[in-house]
Amino acid sequence: MTSDEDSAVTDSSGISPLSAEAAGDSDEPIDITVEARAHGWRLDHYLSRLFPNHSRAQLQRAIEAGGVQLNGLTPKSSRRLRVNDRVWIQLPDAEESHIVAENLPLDVLYEDDAIIVVNKQANMVVHPGRGNSQGTLASALQFHFDTLSDVAGRHRPGIVHRLDRDTTGVILIAKDNQVHQKISSQFERREVQKEYRAIVRGVPELASDYIRTFVCPHQRVREKMMVCPEGGNAREAVTFYRTGEDFGSYALMELHPQTGRTHQLRIHMQHILTPIVADRMYIGQPTLTKSEVMKSTAAANRRSGLLAAEKSLNSAADPANPEDDVLIARQGLHAFRLTIRHPVSGKNIQFEAPFPEDFLRTLQFLRALHRP
Repeated sequence: MTSDEDSAVTDSSGISPLSAEAAGDSDEPIDITVEARAHGWRLDHYLSRLFPNHSRAQLQRAIEAGGVQLNGLTPKSSRRLRVNDRVWIQLPDAEESHIVAENLPLDVLYEDDAIIVVNKQANMVVHPGRGNSQGTLASALQFHFDTLSDVAGRHRPGIVHRLDRDTTGVILIAKDNQVHQKISSQFERREVQKEYRAIVRGVPELASDYIRTFVCPHQRVREKMMVCPEGGNAREAVTFYRTGEDFGSYALMELHPQTGRTHQLRIHMQHILTPIVADRMYIGQPTLTKSEVMKSTAAANRRSGLLAAEKSLNSAADPANPEDDVLIARQGLHAFRLTIRHPVSGKNIQFEAPFPEDFLRTLQFLRALHRP
């Protein structure tokens, strides 16, 4: 499953990786009591959160081999946990793997002795995963910085929270474990203020509102999430939104996630019938083009002034060069602003990432087309 729009590596549920001592650097078995926050989780999912240096597949093999017991019985990987369940695990040796440092460009917005703030670019996975072993933010961080926290595991050096591959903007990095834990605690207690900008198709009926749903993994597509009824493995997701600019058939949205669920903002915008543009996974369209925008806008409103603007802008596209028609070729979502309490000074500190070129190009086109 891909990463959250902006969830702490502790998963915003408070399930933090165990310390090296608790995680069993010795050969002694580990005895764990399941906390309330993990109620309803799959056993293999829970263990992969506790032991980030072990892959989920490796832990599943340990369960199948009888290396894990649940309340004294041999469970299945899919077993749903309950509060105060007792898990006993003989932890297998961690798979030999490490991140290869790569000299990849980083747009550093801020750095001090405790933290680094990066403006993540599109098409960059945050940390290695299935099919993504190179070109990650983690690899770039390993190359550019000498010290990074390792509390989240060797695959996530310094990484406190996540952004999807094609979501751009502010991402926070911790230089040591104490700093990492302090910032993770702020995410867990929902003290971090997160603000996104999204370009969506359509305009919400209400100018501002809260979206409150439950979300769970999609029933048929492993990589996707979906809005679902309460219960089972469903988790509450809350987003406050405000319409920043109304372009008639499109809008620029201000999004403030109150929780950090996987793909939360993408599925919430889809849920209120204003999906984020160019979202291949959720609307099946990998790009937003000038011609598509003009067609949608003309169909919605055929005022003479609008048509004149449409004609003028249409001439700007080169029909011999289809690439000139493309405005943005990834989901139009940008992590614009992040506010935290600095882990050392204790003072509130705010970071902003400027709009990337494709996002800004799309906005400029929408503004020009919608100009009275």
